Amino acid sequence: MPPKFGTSGLRGLVVELTDQIVTDHVRAFLSVCDVGDTLFVGHDLRDSSPALAAVVTDAALDAGVNVVSCGALPTPALALAALNLGAGALMVTGSHIPADRNGLKFYTRMGEITKADETGILGALGQSAKGLVARNSEDLQATERYRDRFIAAFGSKALSGTRLGVYSHSAVGRDVMIEILQGVGAEVIELGRSNIFIPVDTEAVDAGTRAQLRNWAAEHGVDAILSTDGDSDRPLVTDATGTVVVGDVLGQITAALLGADVVVTPVSSNTGVDNGERFAEVIRTRIGSPFVIAAMEAKSGEKVVGYEANGGFLLGYDAKGPTGPLPALMTRDCMLPILGALFAARNGDGIDLAARVAQEPARFTAADRLENVPTERSQDLVARLNADSAVQDDLLGRLSLGRAVALDQTDGMRLTAESGTVIHIRPSGNAPELRLYVEAESPEQAFVTLETGLGVLRGMLGE
Repeated sequence: MPPKFGTSGLRGLVVELTDQIVTDHVRAFLSVCDVGDTLFVGHDLRDSSPALAAVVTDAALDAGVNVVSCGALPTPALALAALNLGAGALMVTGSHIPADRNGLKFYTRMGEITKADETGILGALGQSAKGLVARNSEDLQATERYRDRFIAAFGSKALSGTRLGVYSHSAVGRDVMIEILQGVGAEVIELGRSNIFIPVDTEAVDAGTRAQLRNWAAEHGVDAILSTDGDSDRPLVTDATGTVVVGDVLGQITAALLGADVVVTPVSSNTGVDNGERFAEVIRTRIGSPFVIAAMEAKSGEKVVGYEANGGFLLGYDAKGPTGPLPALMTRDCMLPILGALFAARNGDGIDLAARVAQEPARFTAADRLENVPTERSQDLVARLNADSAVQDDLLGRLSLGRAVALDQTDGMRLTAESGTVIHIRPSGNAPELRLYVEAESPEQAFVTLETGLGVLRGMLGE
């Protein structure tokens, strides 16, 4: 399957991300998107990333664009550095996908590229780009500025008295996460550091990882365990028992803590955000940060935030933290929902994240995916489901959920059953995967339906 350009940028197998393909996409990006005269370049910790970053740098310099090389750092730290200097950025990362794959994430001077930018880049592929002589420099303090942003906003005593585990694995932001948590007063225990890339999907945490998190929590007596995906723009958070707190609940809690008026989130996110009167408006979008960003931009000037089911949080206005300013950052970020949820869960001298989560509306989500499913097969199955109510009822019947009472085709197929359980099926936008999201009235029901549903979908793909 050749590299694919879409919502999350360019992604594909490393062996197929040739110098020519990468150069063509960089040239197209620079020719149609506003990056000013400078491009910040960073990368994650995959073995293939430094070499791809070098290709990106050469292509940009050849096009007459100055390059600031930032080395290995979290995606939001790179985006923040570029935004502060009114420059563009390009992150070499495959995010949560396996190490045999990689990709490019693109940022204009305004932030993450939009769907319109995506169309322009695709239309400009193959065009030559030769500019004036450009220069290459380094910025090795971008990560430190990202760190200082949070310490200033939350204060040096925000999490004093807490004991936190950090599952480092191969996340590019593992070291700065520890520095931030220590900087706001927490005691930190590092867990599971790896020199081999481990693909961690914060939206679909596998059973083995969940078991390891529970074991670590019991062994080390921590208040929470924290981690991220590969490029550290999506959070992974557990409570004191090692139970994972899903990303959209982290989003709800953080939005409330910041006093946001408008929340933008995809249709796949927990409907608990719609309950109550905490927010003046909740806007639902298709899945993918460009769709969230577009809806947030339409609310420019308001106290608007966005988040996704994977936990990535976007801040659309200059907010205030407990001790200092928290400037807007219109790209997925992992640290704000981590700090926001932990701070909101303060309970005397410690934190009780499970108790804070229990204060949210009783809607529980679970998600996973079937891997190595060609996109065409996923699309065919979803089209068949969307077109035939009998097939929909048959699917729900196999899951013992009753008949369908509502259908949402905003992104894939989202069915609400008469039992109140919601199932959402969609092809992944950046990998050969079929994703399943479940929402139910209890975590047990959500996970049972998820496990059963994946088996049913696997069978339907083979029919």
